[in-house]
Amino acid sequence: MTFQIAIVLYPGMTVLDAIGPYEVLRMIPDSEMRFVSNEVGPIVSDSGVLALGATHTFAETPTPDLVLVGGSEAATTEAMANRELIDWLRAVHPNTQWTTSVCSGALILAAADILRGHPATTHWAAQPALAAFGAESRPHDRIVHSGKIATAAGVSAGIDLGLWLVGTIAGEEVAQMTQLYIEYDPHPPYDTGHPDKAPADLLRKTRLEATKRSAKPRVPLDLATAFWHLTLNRIRERTAAKR
Repeated sequence: MTFQIAIVLYPGMTVLDAIGPYEVLRMIPDSEMRFVSNEVGPIVSDSGVLALGATHTFAETPTPDLVLVGGSEAATTEAMANRELIDWLRAVHPNTQWTTSVCSGALILAAADILRGHPATTHWAAQPALAAFGAESRPHDRIVHSGKIATAAGVSAGIDLGLWLVGTIAGEEVAQMTQLYIEYDPHPPYDTGHPDKAPADLLRKTRLEATKRSAKPRVPLDLATAFWHLTLNRIRERTAAKR
């Protein structure tokens, strides 16, 4: 039986939040990957120059086994106000095997009232907002799972979440093989990946830089949008022809 994985896309999202877990989760045997959004087509990321393609709409994906929602530098609140997305999350969550998030994607789950009463984590800068939605913030944990809900800390933590999910769903050996296959063996040149480790002045400068980056408007890509629509429609046609 096919295990359907739905990764949510929305304008202004952070690409690694989706692609990091995607590269891992696609290794689950007998799985079907979907990038879902309000409509099929290109979704321009927070950089304004890189787009991901939504392969299916929310309406076309009523019963996913696993849902993953990523975060954004600046567009999280817009996604939280996306009524179609929030209604879809509320509708599918009762029947998922796993409902998950990366980075500030946890706030989108929270906006759908999915995290109320649950421990959860998110990007370090977004931790205070969790309490406003009735969730218990776990700022020192990279992955937090409560029942079938699993949340990951900022951006790169999505890869760790993906591996943890593969191990839970398909077994530790599959997860270990996946880690080896993608050669995920991080040895970062610096040890400032969490506020607990960063010097106070560096943390202050990073907060200021994050504020500046979140204020930058996205660049419209009309030509790229048209091309992506064409390309994705062809992919969908080929996929349908093989069934």
